[in-house]
Amino acid sequence: MRQLFKNYSSILLLLGGIITGSIMGLSLGKQVLVLKPIGDIFLNLIFIAVVPLVFFAISAAIANIDPGQKLGKIMSAMGLVFLSTILISAFCTIVVIWFFPLEAVVSVPGTLPEMKDAGNWGNQVVRLLTTEEFFSLLSRKNMLPLLIFAAITGFATLKAGEEGIPFRNFLVSANAVMKRFLDIIMVMAPLGLGVYFACQIAELGPQLFVTYASSMKIYYGFGIIYFVLGFSIYAFIAGGWKGILYYWRYNIVPTLTALGSCSSIATIPANLEAAKKMRVPEAINNVVVPLGATLHKDGSSISSIVKIGVVFALFGRDFSGVDTILLALGITVIVSIVEGGVPNGGYIGELLVMSVYGFPVAALPAVMIVGTLVDPLATVLNATGDSVAAMLVTRVLKGKNWIREQEAELTK
Repeated sequence: MRQLFKNYSSILLLLGGIITGSIMGLSLGKQVLVLKPIGDIFLNLIFIAVVPLVFFAISAAIANIDPGQKLGKIMSAMGLVFLSTILISAFCTIVVIWFFPLEAVVSVPGTLPEMKDAGNWGNQVVRLLTTEEFFSLLSRKNMLPLLIFAAITGFATLKAGEEGIPFRNFLVSANAVMKRFLDIIMVMAPLGLGVYFACQIAELGPQLFVTYASSMKIYYGFGIIYFVLGFSIYAFIAGGWKGILYYWRYNIVPTLTALGSCSSIATIPANLEAAKKMRVPEAINNVVVPLGATLHKDGSSISSIVKIGVVFALFGRDFSGVDTILLALGITVIVSIVEGGVPNGGYIGELLVMSVYGFPVAALPAVMIVGTLVDPLATVLNATGDSVAAMLVTRVLKGKNWIREQEAELTK
């Protein structure tokens, strides 16, 4: 019980801050607005940390890719499977939101800037992907160009070989430092988000809870269905009825581990053992499962779409249109790859949403709160999706009879 509390302490503290803030907002009313600077300070600290955090996280990860593996068949099949399941989960969530629209009060009326004429389609793409000056990359308003710049830096470091080793070590070290920097800031999160919530309740009243109740209904309702039905379909595609049988027989321990630890990384040992019992070959298992803990997150994919839907609902904008949906899917892929496999691993995705869609940062705390509330189920989906992904990778590489072949190998 003590270990369980330790693993969930950050979430419990955040929820405690939100509940306390709600009570203060309801009981004190407008008087609580005097505390608003505390929430603003917390958000500003997040803003100044996110640019170096994103840069060092992406560039360090790419700079440390093993050149001998990146073109291998396993890596190619794994990338295909990871990308496919992330996009499927994201698109299915969009469809669910279309049929069951998110309810929300328009919390910041009049603050959404008018969309300026950006010229032709080509000019819009240029502005979305690049900036004219280097210093513009240091603004949280240009998150996508920053991600691209970080990725190119990582590849350049990788290509530099031995000459790039000192710089690669610097990237890795700086990444570790920025993670600790964020940890220090997040100590203030229960107070910062609590004050934000108190001020929102004071200004908008209890109807604000409609926003979070609606998002929780969508996430947990669809998330549970995706966990049971979606993963069963994946297991069937991978290995037929035997695939389903093996997956659910040995997925219990990873599921409980993910719930207990609230961490995809902590679930790796249980997933490795489970995938082995699911008849996944060791060579595939040892690559897909560990990398999946960092790169493959169906739960984060679903939550990313729900957060985008919440922001659109908050500002009364229609969550439809080809360009809007394609951007949402692109953001989801980036978020699912970038976010770390640890509890409350970062708010890069939220800031990317604000930047790409042009929303004001006033909506950021709302999506941060949604992310906190969905974290337990998101972790289960992120972690347990890795073993079924390993089964799918085996299906791609070994053919439809791979389970039978593995069973034959074990009987020898």
